Amino acid sequence: VQLQASGGGSVQAGASLRLSCAASGRTISSYKMGWFRQAPGKEREFVAAMSWSGGRTYYADSMKGRFTASRDNAKNTVYLEMNSLKPEDTAVYYCAAGDPGFATTTAASYGYWGQGTLVTVSS
Repeated sequence: VQLQASGGGSVQAGASLRLSCAASGRTISSYKMGWFRQAPGKEREFVAAMSWSGGRTYYADSMKGRFTASRDNAKNTVYLEMNSLKPEDTAVYYCAAGDPGFATTTAASYGYWGQGTLVTVSS
């Protein structure tokens, strides 16, 4: 599976962005999908994870209520809607796909990664 993330950019605090991650090579309908991010000088951290059907979605505590992850298996694409962005949300955001199974928050559970898209939030 090849993943291509897009939609990042530079915004002011309080703004919204919608990231997309288009998959190719294989259909993602049976894969768990996740979003992670890595801020400068920090380790990669979990953002959101979706089960293969999208029926269950998990979020990191700091993103709950602000971020919404979704998937459109027909379009082979997943999305991350980010609202009320804060400067601490500045990071490179990565989408990831993992073999069928329960959605997990652990990066090691995902074997396929996109190249990342940069989100910069200024105060």
